[in-house]
Amino acid sequence: MRQAHAGFPPVTRRLLDLIGSPRTTMALHLARAAVSAGLLLHPGNSRLRGAGDLFLGLSSVALYPRHRYGTDGSDQVAILTQLCTGLARASKSPQTQDALLWYLAAQSNLSYVVAGWVKLMGASWRDGSALGGILRTRTYGHEPSFRLARRHPRAAKALTHGVLAMECLFPLAYPAGGRLARPVIGSAAAFHLTNGYVMGLGRFVTSFLSMHPAVAYTSAPKDHPAVADRDDRALVANALMLAGAAVAAGAATVNRRLRVVAGSDDKRLLTTRHGNRLRYETFGSDAKEQRPVLVFAAGMASTAEHFSWIVEKMVAEAGCEVITYARAGYAGSRRGATTPFHLGESVDDLVDLVRGAVPRHREVVLVGHSLGGELVRRAASRLDDRLHGLVYLDPSHPDQLNRSKHQSTSARDFGTSLSLMIWSLRCGLGVLLTRPQWLRDLPAACRRRVFDQYADSRLWVAGRREWQAVEADFRGFTGPLDPTPVSALVISAQQTVDRDPEQLLMHHELAQTHSGEGHHVRTVVLEGATHDSMLTHARLAAETGRLVVEFLNRTGLPAERAGADMEQESR
Repeated sequence: MRQAHAGFPPVTRRLLDLIGSPRTTMALHLARAAVSAGLLLHPGNSRLRGAGDLFLGLSSVALYPRHRYGTDGSDQVAILTQLCTGLARASKSPQTQDALLWYLAAQSNLSYVVAGWVKLMGASWRDGSALGGILRTRTYGHEPSFRLARRHPRAAKALTHGVLAMECLFPLAYPAGGRLARPVIGSAAAFHLTNGYVMGLGRFVTSFLSMHPAVAYTSAPKDHPAVADRDDRALVANALMLAGAAVAAGAATVNRRLRVVAGSDDKRLLTTRHGNRLRYETFGSDAKEQRPVLVFAAGMASTAEHFSWIVEKMVAEAGCEVITYARAGYAGSRRGATTPFHLGESVDDLVDLVRGAVPRHREVVLVGHSLGGELVRRAASRLDDRLHGLVYLDPSHPDQLNRSKHQSTSARDFGTSLSLMIWSLRCGLGVLLTRPQWLRDLPAACRRRVFDQYADSRLWVAGRREWQAVEADFRGFTGPLDPTPVSALVISAQQTVDRDPEQLLMHHELAQTHSGEGHHVRTVVLEGATHDSMLTHARLAAETGRLVVEFLNRTGLPAERAGADMEQESR
């Protein structure tokens, strides 16, 4: 847990260390228990209660880094309620109190609305099968309820859709003078009470229901005696700020899209047989002619700039010319094909790129990461007359969804995650994205360009299109893999094969398809690397690049071998 905060300022780290010491943590918990008991024993609206609320809220925030696991929605909602009510009780201004209650009510509405619309992205919620699926899980399952849902599928489907309707339409508590407030709040309360019993989410009952009084207070009509003096300016202020934020987010989204599509000035264009316009970039164009040209193919929902560290090493130390490109739909590349997408289209594009961008007399080495590894494997048979070798970087295997339980399980929700990213970014929420660690590990010169792509929906739309084709293609794979008579290097990320040993077996199978007389084949597990860090982390990428350089040296370069033979004969 300390490692997760290693990048924080020294003062913050020392404070967290102090709070995280056993004695301090114990003292805080004892104090929280005493204050909570006092609040329960002495109800009212005094400032002392406000101080108690503030203490509970702030101590929850202080302990959150240490107790992060298992403290998701329930503790976050409790923190909001305690801080808002504590500040309201500490204030003498009715306007401030009303503003805080409006804020708490808005958070309550958001918690339901966002959860509901996110659920709509999942096919199981739309077709009504989600309830049965949840009830049969180990974590949240309840066997009697599961049997009941299976016995009455129509009622289970209606209940599933009812939950969706309650969450998505929770703000209906406000129109028509709040006439629907009681049934809406009552439905939400029943939902939490049921979850508390069936799914074991007892803490969610008390935390989420603690926000409902604020919803009732703010949704009541102004002619109700209890809210006659309520100050609603916070609602107007929030609406204006929301509108301003929406305009700013929209402008930022459009500006980012223009930068993504434009790309850098030195990129080139090539039109493939499918009408796709691919943007590609060349590095080390002054390299020796006898050296093969390295063509890099990125993974799904990834960028060409992920290879920046390795490209730099290839150009500087191996003296090779390098080509990176964005597949159709990514970055500045456009998909012009009108037929349904399939993986063969991307393979054709890669073949056309090699034939159109690499001089005919030059050999090529195809380097593929993740899905890119499968694409270069399929393209190899079409380029055998010009192919010097293949390099697989933690590659996909066409049978992985059938053979790997881990891959098959994670694949079920992957499409939903992609759809969620797409719609979130289309709504302008890219401005809320934080820069992940892997992005900060990339060379500084390409970070903004990569983040622009990461925060733009085009990358995720292209990724979803590829994923749908991959899932259909891979699940229909019957094998075996076709032999590929060329030298190959397979580099596996240690954390990939540690998490899923079946992946290591499949990587070895890929290597075996290249075995043959005169072929150099090697498999390596890159210690400490993850699927992405083998490219993005400077040290790990340097090791990946070193292995590729070593592979090139061991396979030999035709022109250099001929020169060495002539020199040996003259001696």
